[in-house]
Amino acid sequence: MSKRRPPESTDCDRVTAYARAVVDRELIAGPQVRNACARHLRDLEDGPTRGLYWDIEAADHAIGFFEEVLRLNGGQYEGLPFEVLPWQAFIIGSLFGWKGEDGFRRFRVAYIETAKGSGKSPLAGGVGLYGLVADGERRAEVYAAATKKDQAQILFRDAVAMVDQSPLLAHNIAKSGAPGKEYNLAFHKTASFFRTVSADDGQSGPRPHIALLDEIHEHKTAMVVEMMRAGTKSREQALIFMITNSGTDRLTVCWDYHDYADKVASGVLEDDSFFGFVCGLDETDDPFDDEECWYKANPSLAYGIPGLKYLREQVTQARGMPSKEATVRRLNFCQWVQADNPAISRDAWLATQDDGFDMDRLLGRRCVAGLDLSSTQDLTSLVLMFEPVEDDPVWRMVPWFWLPEEGLARKAETDRVPYLVWQKDGHLDTSPGRAINKRHVLHRLVDITERYDLLGIGFDRWRIEDLQALIEDEGVSLPPLTPVGQGFKDMSPAVDEFERRLVNAELRHQGHPVLTWCAANAVYAEDPAGNRKIDKRKSTGRVDGVVAAVMATSLTLGELAEPEPEPDFIEL
Repeated sequence: MSKRRPPESTDCDRVTAYARAVVDRELIAGPQVRNACARHLRDLEDGPTRGLYWDIEAADHAIGFFEEVLRLNGGQYEGLPFEVLPWQAFIIGSLFGWKGEDGFRRFRVAYIETAKGSGKSPLAGGVGLYGLVADGERRAEVYAAATKKDQAQILFRDAVAMVDQSPLLAHNIAKSGAPGKEYNLAFHKTASFFRTVSADDGQSGPRPHIALLDEIHEHKTAMVVEMMRAGTKSREQALIFMITNSGTDRLTVCWDYHDYADKVASGVLEDDSFFGFVCGLDETDDPFDDEECWYKANPSLAYGIPGLKYLREQVTQARGMPSKEATVRRLNFCQWVQADNPAISRDAWLATQDDGFDMDRLLGRRCVAGLDLSSTQDLTSLVLMFEPVEDDPVWRMVPWFWLPEEGLARKAETDRVPYLVWQKDGHLDTSPGRAINKRHVLHRLVDITERYDLLGIGFDRWRIEDLQALIEDEGVSLPPLTPVGQGFKDMSPAVDEFERRLVNAELRHQGHPVLTWCAANAVYAEDPAGNRKIDKRKSTGRVDGVVAAVMATSLTLGELAEPEPEPDFIEL
């Protein structure tokens, strides 16, 4: 029996059949989906003790609405009946079949995350139309909600097209607006409507029976989600239905729901009102090496959607264009990546890690430094780049990082970054107070000058005056400080060389967790001439360590020259 499709026949309902096939490994699915299915089977056993019951008739009624009433639209599917695939039946049946002891639906929030092209949008449109005409709700308000009006219109237009394709719906639903510019669907029998709403409409007080939220990974804040949830308090079985691809930023509402769905499905958290269906790979899976794992992120793939040919093309292009790798992993294989177009390939970074290197071998070795001074409360970074030598013919990269000590715990919680752990383990230095004390940075530079053959320090002109004043005030001697421009013209040659060394394994690092975090966050900006630089604005987290490494690299593009020795007498 193929593990890509569930059994063709079963003596139980379609939802439970899918759940059993997944749990019994008769059907390939990722870890979160396996947990969601196991939860369904557990609830069949012990749900009644919590006042839950499984209404097979209600589940079949909702699935039947999709298959008997709805029609698809677009391309080869134009006008075809909505064939509910097993994973879609699991979602539809679960949402409309599980009830509470009050007789109303159990689930009030649903979060669905699958790869691109799996059929999420028609699924969402069908849920909205079911809530409009088949749910028995008087004065039902159904919304396609988004942060922007034009984004909300995308899902709404799909629903309008489904109405047009269905003879039954077209006869019973009234549309407002010119063809192609519809703005409202009305079901007069129950005085219900389906329309768009967005954050830029203002707070108009929607009271949704069904709220459909598309592309949650693009929502910068939780505003729209919370606006919809706040309006459901007067509805007895309202449903917030969210669909999305995987995202890039773990400091977003999308990651919050992704993480929450994972914990609820696995049983770490208990929330009987929340439903999650999160497609993804197991930790040991690499979609660039194994096609079999593709089915975990693409639940419709066994039925030719989006198709093996398409996915193979995406993987081939990503292998040839490293800048596309993160996008393919995220959209096609549900892998959360740190940036849309990472400056540093994960594989290249891991391949150049050498955490067993003896640092004493660097004593007295020639090197240059890149210094990225922060504002008062942000990350300050210093990276040394050691020149290759005969018995160690690679560049060695060694970093230091600073943050203010005061408020570090709060900053760790806000940024969702383990600053306290890094501080405890010696990977992050802190200075007392609420601002970076640049005197600590200066003392580190003096210590480095005494231990290594430091030839020069590249710096960003911004905020360097304070450090220069401290150098004069303390009367210390440092190698030459060289300004490194942060624009495309000055940074691009160093970016190219840094990337070349990394890709060709001519550069080594020690897996320093802060520097690795910066490397995962870094993205490129590119001008029309093809010059590149690290773009702090587009990055999803701090990238200062990589910027410092690139500045250090810029000092190595020419011949490394020994600094002129200071004379031990004064010529008159």
